Amino acid sequence: MKGWQAIAAAGLLSVGLVLVSGVLAQQQQTSIPNAPTPQAPAPLPDVNGGITPGIGSAEAPTNPNSSSTTGQPQAEPAQPPTPSSEPAAPPQDVQAVPPEEGNGALARYVVQVNFVQVPVTVKGAKGNLVAGLTWRDFTVYENNTRVHLNLFSVDPEPLSIAFVIDQTLPSNVMDEVNRSMGSIQGALAPYDEAAVFTYTNGAKEWTGFTGAQGSRLPAVLALAQATGSDPMVPINSGPLAGCSIYQNGNCVDPNLQPGRSTGNSSFITIPKEIHTLNDAILQAAKELSTRPKERRRMIFVISDGKEYGSRATWKEVVRYLQTNKIAVYATLVGDSARWGEEWIDRFHLPFTMYDNILYKYTVNTGGDYYAEGGVNGIERSYAKIAEEARDQYTLGYLSHESIYDGKYRKITVLVDRPNLTVIAKPGYYPSAQDYK
Repeated sequence: MKGWQAIAAAGLLSVGLVLVSGVLAQQQQTSIPNAPTPQAPAPLPDVNGGITPGIGSAEAPTNPNSSSTTGQPQAEPAQPPTPSSEPAAPPQDVQAVPPEEGNGALARYVVQVNFVQVPVTVKGAKGNLVAGLTWRDFTVYENNTRVHLNLFSVDPEPLSIAFVIDQTLPSNVMDEVNRSMGSIQGALAPYDEAAVFTYTNGAKEWTGFTGAQGSRLPAVLALAQATGSDPMVPINSGPLAGCSIYQNGNCVDPNLQPGRSTGNSSFITIPKEIHTLNDAILQAAKELSTRPKERRRMIFVISDGKEYGSRATWKEVVRYLQTNKIAVYATLVGDSARWGEEWIDRFHLPFTMYDNILYKYTVNTGGDYYAEGGVNGIERSYAKIAEEARDQYTLGYLSHESIYDGKYRKITVLVDRPNLTVIAKPGYYPSAQDYK
């Protein structure tokens, strides 16, 4: 029994020690004093008013009825408001208040204007660019009404160029174009950008707009090279015109099948050539229309100018170019670049292929073209066109026509100098992008 009593006494002793230690710990926690509350700083001696930076203290005005003395403590300054956890409401748009009599409120007026920008190239008698002209040398008419020039600049603008390369050229001409592509990048500046398109039976975009001096452009131009076409002498009559190899009663080559869609039993219709130049220019123009308005938009076509088989008509494409301020420049190669034939190919017979339609694009968009043959001549045309597009006079004026009128507007630019050739767009269609 004594053993059990000893064990019980030891247990009670341990429980008592635990209780005593808990009470002491609670007393230690409650005995810790709170942090002192912040007190207002004591006022400076001999200062009755507030302190202004740069001026100092100002004496408070004395009030004879006031019973306050300098010995009394001053009231504590107001505490700053407690920051709220809710976010501040966004500022609302301030509505313009029309000025009234005796009220100094300001009113904001939004005026819709139609600012027209006209790039102009001036050449001398030998085809060289003419520099040094001033705004006094130019006269601009819109719809036969003279307009006042609000902008005159000779500063070069960055170029956005879409190259359109004809891959239906004869193989010998295509080889010259392929060898000249290496010099395209040398005619561009670091702040220019370029895209590459080709066409045969339909247009193809090889790359969107990329830096003119980057490594992507020459790589894409190398991939865009083609072998061209090999024209053969068509035979649609005589003993060689028929098909000598038949299979199941039909000719093996459907292009030479007498009758049906290609002709009749005695005459074979030769398949027509396909040159979708209109579709290629339209696709390049759609890509160019997304470029900033501050850049000079231009399409550079390398082709013989033949057009047949496009879904888009020439009038539709030209209107799109004139609406989006895009100029077409071209290097004419192949048969159309020969002396004399360049002018003969401009005549077009109805329901036949256009032998040269590029000159119509350049004239109606304010661009220019060069007829060149050989690799050196094609390379020189790249440098000439890039220089011509960069060294232009930029004229600007406010149109007197209604901003809601979508009709065509004719532009005439004259220079008060003899024996000069002025190249500018003959007109334009207004666009909603001009009023942004």
